[in-house]
Amino acid sequence: MLRTRALRFAAVTAAASLALAACGGDGGEGAGGTDGGEGEPLIIGAIFPETGDLSHLGPPQIEAAEYAVQEINAAGGVLGQEIPTLLRGDEANDPARAGEAADRILADGADAIIGAASTGMTMSFIDRVIDAEVVQCSGSNTAPNLTTYEDNGFYFRTAPSDALQGPVLAETVFNDGHSTVAIAFRADDYGQGLADATAAGLEELGAEVVMNEGYDPNSANFDAVVNQITNAEPDAVVLPSFEEGVQILTPLLEAGYTPDQIYSADGMRSETMGETVDPDDPGVIGGFSGTAPASVENEEFDSGLREFAPELEVFQYAPQVFDCVTIVALAAEAAGSTSAADFSQEMVNVTREGEACSSFAECRDLLADGTDINYEGASGPVDFTDAGEPGTARIEIWEHDDEGVQSVVDTVDAGPL
Repeated sequence: MLRTRALRFAAVTAAASLALAACGGDGGEGAGGTDGGEGEPLIIGAIFPETGDLSHLGPPQIEAAEYAVQEINAAGGVLGQEIPTLLRGDEANDPARAGEAADRILADGADAIIGAASTGMTMSFIDRVIDAEVVQCSGSNTAPNLTTYEDNGFYFRTAPSDALQGPVLAETVFNDGHSTVAIAFRADDYGQGLADATAAGLEELGAEVVMNEGYDPNSANFDAVVNQITNAEPDAVVLPSFEEGVQILTPLLEAGYTPDQIYSADGMRSETMGETVDPDDPGVIGGFSGTAPASVENEEFDSGLREFAPELEVFQYAPQVFDCVTIVALAAEAAGSTSAADFSQEMVNVTREGEACSSFAECRDLLADGTDINYEGASGPVDFTDAGEPGTARIEIWEHDDEGVQSVVDTVDAGPL
């Protein structure tokens, strides 16, 4: 997987001068992680859901990544050179399309890839990224199996594992007075991981899990899933789902379940969920609630992102993605190299056990003075474990009111594992 420096630098120059969102090199064979180094720009790719079931998560993640690049470049860039325009790809909740995006971005010489949003889409191309010795960092992958995945030190995430979120979701359900619970989850890494962590938490609390079954998220009909739930006669239902979960939630309401008996998590967290269920009466889901990884209150980041992207309405996972980009840049500074083989070894180090700093410029200057740093991110303290992920988390509990408006009603500290 080698590529000459001359060809790779030509690709970077073309991308910067033409300012194309997905422009890259000449189709050469290699990846930046095997041939980059001191004196070369840091090339970053981004694979997010621009279409598909998770497209509502695309805009905040895309804008956050581009905002991070703007802030880094405004501070002088990485090792004195600006980061070129992001190499963009659409994961589209389609493994084939996500894989094609990854192949193109790797061929265009990326040193790091930010994304995917979905764990399932990450799993569709992670091995290609590892084999290319390119760093990958996701701001929203939460499946527990990624903690122990054989990534050779190239995969990282700023979102906490569902091994931390699941117990909080379980406690939320149990504390609401429910003791028999059915769990119906989309049959992928995200759904399975969150379902199992939630089920374990419920059983530890003394609740009975009367069902914990996966379903095909691409099914044309979810009647069988709904029948299985109602036949189990639970007093609460948990749906680790994406948008397809609406096709289970709606018939459950029609079957007599009330919204406050139905729970989900970040995959179904949407400001417009009420309108999706009933455009004429968004309040029909009043009481529907769930959990999601939280970010610390950070007015400086929020106002900066709003100024950068005035049309952006949803900020979910934006701080975590911003942190991915910033950590990659700081790791390259710490390593003195834009080669992923070099800076991958600094990704954990720049997030813990050093002098606290909260911006690329501040942290970069400390590194230049020979000081070990502890990057305190836009999403809060990152503090990577050796596995390259947060070891603790803050989990938000969100709920829709009688008008269908969603808000955060509580925040819980979770971990360490």
